[in-house]
Amino acid sequence: MPSQLLTPENRTRLLPLVTLALIVAGGLLHLGGAPSAGDAVWAATVAVMLVPLTVSIARTLAAGRVGVDAIALVAMAGALAVGQYLAGAVIALMLSGGNALEASASRRARHELTALLARMPTIAHRRHAGGWEEVPVAELSIGDEVLVRAGELVPVDGDLASAEAVLDESALTGEALPVTRARGAALRSGSANAGDAFELRATRLAADSAYANIVRLVRAAETQRAPFVRLADRYAAFFLPLTLAVAAIAWIASGDPVRAVAVLVVATPCPLILAAPIAIVSGVSRAARAGVIVKGGTAIERLGEARGVLLDKTGTLTLGAPAVQEVVVLDGEAVGGGGGESETEILRLAASADQLSAHVLAEALVHDAERRGLELAEPSEAIEDPGQGIEATVEGRRVAVGSGAWLRSRGYDVGAAAAAGTDGQEAGLAKVLVGIDGRLAGVAVMADSLRDDARELAGELRAAGVRQVAMVTGDRKSIADRIAAETGLDQVFAEQTPEQKLDVVRAMRADSALAPVVMVGDGVNDAPALALADVGIAMSGPGATISSETADAVITVDRIDRVATAVSIGRRALHIARQSVIFGIGLSAIAMAFAAFGHIPPIAGALLQEGIDVAVILNALRALSS
Repeated sequence: MPSQLLTPENRTRLLPLVTLALIVAGGLLHLGGAPSAGDAVWAATVAVMLVPLTVSIARTLAAGRVGVDAIALVAMAGALAVGQYLAGAVIALMLSGGNALEASASRRARHELTALLARMPTIAHRRHAGGWEEVPVAELSIGDEVLVRAGELVPVDGDLASAEAVLDESALTGEALPVTRARGAALRSGSANAGDAFELRATRLAADSAYANIVRLVRAAETQRAPFVRLADRYAAFFLPLTLAVAAIAWIASGDPVRAVAVLVVATPCPLILAAPIAIVSGVSRAARAGVIVKGGTAIERLGEARGVLLDKTGTLTLGAPAVQEVVVLDGEAVGGGGGESETEILRLAASADQLSAHVLAEALVHDAERRGLELAEPSEAIEDPGQGIEATVEGRRVAVGSGAWLRSRGYDVGAAAAAGTDGQEAGLAKVLVGIDGRLAGVAVMADSLRDDARELAGELRAAGVRQVAMVTGDRKSIADRIAAETGLDQVFAEQTPEQKLDVVRAMRADSALAPVVMVGDGVNDAPALALADVGIAMSGPGATISSETADAVITVDRIDRVATAVSIGRRALHIARQSVIFGIGLSAIAMAFAAFGHIPPIAGALLQEGIDVAVILNALRALSS
């Protein structure tokens, strides 16, 4: 139990409270007439804090970086050496408080993410002794027959053993519309069953499947991303040698080591330790209120400096689900006459019949009819060929809804459907034919719709300081070009595999004018690119499984314009952090000059730093506002 209570996370959280309690205890001993005991408590406080701080700084230096904590270490050690124990303890309190603040922000962000993360199935249904048994996916062997039920994800790569399967492969390929695979087709793990249950024969082990390969790409991409130097550490790199030089000059000129310690105390970078993290954490909190969960302050800093943005298409710029784009009337008599109501009647009758179907296009038809306020009738005498079509009686009329081949097999003349609407093969559209009482009545043209707020996104990003906004997608070039033209993007990278998306991210990051780079996506195929980009942003949706885990931020509301909001919040938080740091360091530099000439003793310097803290912290808290 004690080991569980003293986890690194709990220690970080408790250190400021313990330090404050010890400072108060030392003060009470002084007031009670036991100054020696009070000094001993303060000295012990400084000494205890120096141990973990020294280890942390040693690791930072070993990595070739100078952290902001190094200045605090020198000041605390100097205060301990010359007997200025209270000053050293106050510095310890500021340092532990800043570390706890940053840790708390990261912990809170990751905690809020847990509700968003879905998981790849760990259980599969394998044929055994004439029935089906549940087994861990890892136990599947090559040649095993596996059942994939409606709505489930394909757990392992394999060949389709059933006559056909309707799959949603958007998480892997970026293609929003479902695809129909025939017997013998190779299926990839991570695809979703959008039709009836089917069987497949495993051709790879789970560890070698398409999904597992993407996981490996993610891990490799994470190791390739260069470490980010925090704002505070960048300022510390020049402020530390300056402080040591002034302290050394003061000591040599006066011969008094206390004067050098006074310089170190007033130079302790409280604006770096406290103000910068507070501004950044305030940005994290502000982003959360806007529906963007950011995993800590580093991601906010990167967002504030972003110059290039890469956007996935399906589920990111588009809704990632088919919707009715238009209804083309082919035979007005079949729906009881022509006129403006014919399209509505075709949609109403088709949606009424489709209420009994679980096909993704059928669900889209029903949802669109409901959205338009149409009153659907109850179908009866339904006959369905899963994945192909359904025929039912609606208000005494026989209504057939499905593919051209299926309606033809039911005796309908579907020749007129070929020229109806836009060419689906080239424009990324799907056609659902509707027959009424033996005559082909119309065609519902389905498409993956652009998000309402996507058209203004590129302009909003450029207004926030982004120099290039591009799309990278696995979808066909004709579809990608159409979406890019509607949204005003600068460049399009179409028909990209997960490996090729990594190349696009690398190329953009290598261009100093476009880095840092933000990548936005929602599917499994986006996860490696999200991990490699300077900032990965995942849209939380059905495909946001591993992508949410590897991303630096997750948009929890169904709005793509939150990408621009996140960049703007990052810009503002970083600006306020820099402003607070420069203002605080300027005041500290003035105080250093006074301390060097002996006008400010160490304890007074510590109290002066507290005043500087209040000023810069109040300024940093402005990052919480809009």
